[in-house]
Amino acid sequence: MDTLKWEIVRYESSRKQQWDSFVRESRNATFLFLRDYIEYHSDRFEDHSLLAYRKGKLLAILPANAVGDTLYSHQGLTYGGWLLPMRHIDAEDVLCLFEAWNDYAPAHGFRGCVYKPVPYIYTRRPAQEDLYALHRFGARISASLISNAIYLPDPAPMTPSRIRALNYARRNADGLSFNTDADVAAFHRMLSHCLKEKHSASPVHNTEELSLLKNRFPENIRICTLERDGNPEAGICLYLSETTAHCQYIATTEYARECRLLTLLVSEILKMPEVRRKRYLDFGTSNEDGGRKLNAGLYHNKFSYGGGGVAYDTWKIDFAPQR
Repeated sequence: MDTLKWEIVRYESSRKQQWDSFVRESRNATFLFLRDYIEYHSDRFEDHSLLAYRKGKLLAILPANAVGDTLYSHQGLTYGGWLLPMRHIDAEDVLCLFEAWNDYAPAHGFRGCVYKPVPYIYTRRPAQEDLYALHRFGARISASLISNAIYLPDPAPMTPSRIRALNYARRNADGLSFNTDADVAAFHRMLSHCLKEKHSASPVHNTEELSLLKNRFPENIRICTLERDGNPEAGICLYLSETTAHCQYIATTEYARECRLLTLLVSEILKMPEVRRKRYLDFGTSNEDGGRKLNAGLYHNKFSYGGGGVAYDTWKIDFAPQR
């Protein structure tokens, strides 16, 4: 393969504008790959993002961090992988890119890469050339999570039990208001209590980080709640990408669970113009132990809204020794 056409360089801050411009025009990027998102937790990760040029033109980027001799794309993001332009690059080009990457990585001390490609529901155009290249270069799927998403242009009907829950919630909705720009601190308190109570866990983002990201990306991050007397009873933090509304966090109070208010909240969110314009509403994954265990109850709960399964795969690629 002709790898001489490709030049791969490590990201540095002087390339921020070029990086962000590429993300905005890429067929498989979301706002998570903008540098202001990637770098909100830069103290936790050693950034080793890559830019790939051909004849001086930027044609691919890889959000990545390094841990020892392993490259990750990306530990601080839900997904990563090589991001591609709308045109100018096809499957053969990506094979050549991977060959050049296979030369670059060992020369910079990397023996392998843990690679999380962008799930297809987040891509503006088909962009799975990297999956074919991974296969050709002997990579293997090391983990697989299952999410659940509603196809918004033609959703499957809710299950009878979900319809009953919605009707029950509506009968208990007196005094509730729907807020599409809820207070971050109040939502985070409810979320933290809910996660601790149900899973002995904490949110990935603390209050300050979530506020920071919401302020940086006001068009992409929305916190929607059902409130009583100004206090949230059920809430969802939405991440809005070009094609998909993703439920980043879901939280409820005990009262909301008793009255099935989450069903009512989802019903209201599905009416939002900024959600209706998307192709998918993604509820997120339903796994434990790195995908080796399915939380069947949680998955069925999400499935009952009229969705279907979407795999979030992780690949492991071993680089050839430096030649």
